[in-house]
Amino acid sequence: MTETPAAPSLPGPEHAARVAALLAAGAAGDALGYTVEFDADAAVRARHGAEGLTTGEAALAVVGGEALPISDDTQMTLYVLDGLLEWIEWQNDGQAADPAACVWLACLRWWATQHGGALPDGAPPVPPRWLEDHPELRARRAPGNACLSGLDSAAMGLPGDPRNPDSKGCGTVMRSAPYGMVPGLEDVHVVSFARQGAVLTHGHPTAWVAAAAYSLMIAALLRGAGLEDAVAHARAWVDSLGPAEGGETAAALASAVELAASPADDAGRPGTLPAALGEGWVAEEALAIAVHAALVAQARHADPADMLALALRIGANHAGDSDSTASLAGQLLGAAHGPAVFGADAAADGPAGLVPAWVAEREVVAEAARRWSAATT
Repeated sequence: MTETPAAPSLPGPEHAARVAALLAAGAAGDALGYTVEFDADAAVRARHGAEGLTTGEAALAVVGGEALPISDDTQMTLYVLDGLLEWIEWQNDGQAADPAACVWLACLRWWATQHGGALPDGAPPVPPRWLEDHPELRARRAPGNACLSGLDSAAMGLPGDPRNPDSKGCGTVMRSAPYGMVPGLEDVHVVSFARQGAVLTHGHPTAWVAAAAYSLMIAALLRGAGLEDAVAHARAWVDSLGPAEGGETAAALASAVELAASPADDAGRPGTLPAALGEGWVAEEALAIAVHAALVAQARHADPADMLALALRIGANHAGDSDSTASLAGQLLGAAHGPAVFGADAAADGPAGLVPAWVAEREVVAEAARRWSAATT
């Protein structure tokens, strides 16, 4: 395992560029995978051909419309990011604030977007922020049941008293990248933030362990570690927990790495994802599929843009939670390789030039990247 320092080794502008690429690639994977979420492999082939989903433009030619919408995955990621952004803004102004509470309040704001703008009964007042100026984020895009029920009361889930104690759905992992995006945050705090964020909606140990492992990968990548080292770093932490808490996540990651060493020749086509990885509906499976997709894509291609294209296909073309797994895979490669995942000249126009034109909410994703960088660079 490669040790990662407490402070980022990447210069501020490079860190900011990778954050923008992470958010853009995650949104692209989410929008692409959302077109086939809940579809069986045969249905994907019937609609998109033997190759399945290939590009956003090709998907649009089939499904119609001007752009592909993001799902609840990117919606919640943006709200978690904004919760942490509010905490950082308080810190920058010399004011103490609780990051876990800031994230909870941001998640309540997301919950309100799914319920006509109303907060749960008894919830504290939550002033709107810039995300509420974007009506497109109020659309219901198949939000997870536990994400909704975990936030539907005035009680904040805590590590000792989590909401939905038996739930381990992927709703924790799919929104956990922002915890790894805070510059200079030590690993112990990355884990703590991810755990506190997970228990707001999901209380099963695997739900928070998988989310924390993913956040650690993102943190390591944004410090300059390579993808394989970042995965190994997170696996070492998971292994240190023991089987009661970390067993399911450890086994899933072991399968992801092992199967990535000998992928199918036609990896990325519908029906080729190894069955041992599951379908991504639960936390450890979503994490494993994303890691597998990113590792296979990086091993197959030298060009980061080709890596992203293959990773999104692997993440999307399967009969499972395709928007979550494609989004997570995209985030990993965006953090690992920066704007180059969208082509050699992609960074010329800043965040606005990274989010593909076929992503419907591209402007709000780019704005999130700009605001984050302004507060953290």
